[in-house]
Amino acid sequence: MTKEKLAKSIEYTLLKPTATGAMIAALCEEARQQRFACVAVNLCWVPLCAELLKGSGVSVCTGIGFPLGTTATAIKVEETRLAIAQGANEVDVVINIGKAKEGDWKYVQDELAAIAAVAKPVAEKSATAKPAGMKSVAARPAATLKVILETCYLTDDEKVAVCKAALACGADYVKTSTGFGTAGATVDDVRLMRATVGSSMKVKASGGIKTLDDALALLDAGATRLGTSSGVSIMEEFERRAAK
Repeated sequence: MTKEKLAKSIEYTLLKPTATGAMIAALCEEARQQRFACVAVNLCWVPLCAELLKGSGVSVCTGIGFPLGTTATAIKVEETRLAIAQGANEVDVVINIGKAKEGDWKYVQDELAAIAAVAKPVAEKSATAKPAGMKSVAARPAATLKVILETCYLTDDEKVAVCKAALACGADYVKTSTGFGTAGATVDDVRLMRATVGSSMKVKASGGIKTLDDALALLDAGATRLGTSSGVSIMEEFERRAAK
């Protein structure tokens, strides 16, 4: 593990309801300095982050249906559309957990497909015939799509089923947790999710990642990204350990 590789695995989060613009600006500056992969903020802060991080190589992520996942599908779709229009490069969608618990996999699948249609639009084929003088219409910007399971509420069979639904809709990641549930990421859940999606998708671990050892264990289990509000302290711990 190198410092650069560790930094690029971190999504630096500030999702507290008490977050202010000054706190979000500080988050962005620290993410820029550390060269993190991403900042993760609530939707109202996306325009500010997009402006502050322009040209930095740090992406902007926001939650959809966050943190409960219980908003109507149409609202989640419009949230996704607005987030991307305002500068989000990545969206983390909370599934409807109750629908998953009752085994309504059609609902879960249809909802994810509707969101994916907005987050990952298909470019118009250049071979399509057009009337003379009509220009090709460029595809809307695509966003990285992550599906949040909230693993603390699901059985292993349910976790596998959600991963398969996310895979079928073309999502980029499955993610363990919002950080607002009864528990966060575990090594066992990351291993199960990685085994289910194979190399077709990536896995994001989030919730309760406070130390360097937490981070390394989850990466070793198969996570590609780590959602954490402790990103700077984890990097400082890595530097202290490397110095020894």
